[in-house]
Amino acid sequence: MPVADLDRARLAERLAGAVREAGELALGRFRSTFKSWTKGNASPVSEIDIAVNDLLQERLHNAAEGIGWLSEETPDDSVRRGSQCLWVVDPIDGTRAYIGGLPDWSISAALVENGRPIVAAVFAPVADEMFLAAAGEGATVNGAPLKVTGGGLDGARVAGPPGYLKRLQAIELRFVPLPKVHSLALRFARVAQGRIDAAFASGNSHDWDLAAADLLVHEAGGALTTFTGQLLIYNRADPVHEPLVAAGRERHRMLIDLLRGQRIDAA
Repeated sequence: MPVADLDRARLAERLAGAVREAGELALGRFRSTFKSWTKGNASPVSEIDIAVNDLLQERLHNAAEGIGWLSEETPDDSVRRGSQCLWVVDPIDGTRAYIGGLPDWSISAALVENGRPIVAAVFAPVADEMFLAAAGEGATVNGAPLKVTGGGLDGARVAGPPGYLKRLQAIELRFVPLPKVHSLALRFARVAQGRIDAAFASGNSHDWDLAAADLLVHEAGGALTTFTGQLLIYNRADPVHEPLVAAGRERHRMLIDLLRGQRIDAA
């Protein structure tokens, strides 16, 4: 069923409410004692990730609406591939930060239609920042409009994997490397916000890390693509992505031109 038939505004309101509630649940257990373990892919997970996932699935996923479900903490199945629309969810993006008592984790969720996000929310509970976006309607943080920064590469504030930043510095770019933001969704949301001028992600990020922040960046006037300038397509059989870069459009074009001539992705 197309989202137009489901009332996009109602779905956006449901998403914002669910993500805030999930963030409050996670914040209530932050820096407390809870169980954590390592999943099969060597990434950490905690009982709070599972509790948040269950809450979001209960609040968002109504099979009767014909909307599929893809979450980092729910076993994947082939059913969602047949869904024109689906919720794409990361219950706690930046679980390592959450377990380690660091503040830069978030709740990230988006509604995807025909491979692209159309409604998105990223909530950073420690900072009490709610990022929201709807396709064609702009993006906000706590109700204030978001806009990426303009300009070139000299003096730009850049965040990403340390290896990438070192290789960029080796090209003698005069940019300002920023500390790592553990939540990838929040890293890209900060680009949309204008607190970061450009950000990178290494390969092997997943739909749930990216879908919500992707819409935020684009609705704030920027671009988030592969190193060859390709938009991301979501709800593929394998929801894994290549190395990525996000920035304002002018700066993004400069970075894409630079990346085509350098093996930054080999870092």
